[in-house]
Amino acid sequence: MQLSALIETTVVGMGYELVNFEQAARGLLRVYIDFTPEDAAEKGSITVEDCEKVTHQLLHVLTVENANYERLEVSSPGLDRPLKKLSDYVRFTGAEALVKLRLPMPNAANRKSFQGILLEPVGETLALEFEGNEGPAKLEFTLADVDKAHLVPKVDFRSRKA
Repeated sequence: MQLSALIETTVVGMGYELVNFEQAARGLLRVYIDFTPEDAAEKGSITVEDCEKVTHQLLHVLTVENANYERLEVSSPGLDRPLKKLSDYVRFTGAEALVKLRLPMPNAANRKSFQGILLEPVGETLALEFEGNEGPAKLEFTLADVDKAHLVPKVDFRSRKA
């Protein structure tokens, strides 16, 4: 079985979502997990215990399957969670995101980078509402147009008691 399928099967089988994984230098295997959209509202954020559970299971599976790696890291995707799949854009409709396109958009002053609010996808068409030169504007694109995209972190440094 291919490494990506092995990791995804294991993570999904444990009730988590595989956000991303990467093979880095010196045999490092990084796996990013999150709760499924159904569980996210109820459970909140990924904890160290969640990462520990997945790490333990993946170590067993990777050993049994004789996978080629030296070290394994399992973590949450963080506040600036990457947007990789169509389901990510559906899940985070209404959230602020930074989208970098592969090629500049001719109808948007040849820009490649846009920050704005994700609109609900229509079929395969994704949309972002952003502040253009002449006020609010809407960018329509597909997953194939995207080089990188991630959520813009929202951090509140005010005391919770206030």
